[in-house]
Amino acid sequence: MINTLPKTAHHQIICEANYIRLKKILCGFNKTNYKFNLINPDNSEYFVLFRVIQRSKHTVILEAKQKSKISNLGTFIMRIQISIDAKLAEVISYQGEKAVPFFMKISMTQSKDEKLQQNRFLTEWLESIFISGISADVKF
Repeated sequence: MINTLPKTAHHQIICEANYIRLKKILCGFNKTNYKFNLINPDNSEYFVLFRVIQRSKHTVILEAKQKSKISNLGTFIMRIQISIDAKLAEVISYQGEKAVPFFMKISMTQSKDEKLQQNRFLTEWLESIFISGISADVKF
């Protein structure tokens, strides 16, 4: 129990911070679809799409996509579970593959800290959105 407690606390802090970032970007999770245009410092443009897949009283499951306007480079998709009451946002799938929870035995196809890596990636991606800025005037 003592060996897993610091890892669990660190994971919870990451999920809480991701919840705050997502709530700020998505204005409280009220809409079903969110579309943004993201311009990187090198002037490359990306579409950022958030779509609510499932909504209940206490949980929202989002599908988040990033697509390049020019090529498939930089394109990815992830699913995020948002717990409204607990104020947590956790990656539940990245590129269609579900992460193994950190408390289970190691899978042969995934590294031991896959879940932590995916949630850190979400943190870095959301931070890059804040740094680059977004525009909601996207036409598809």
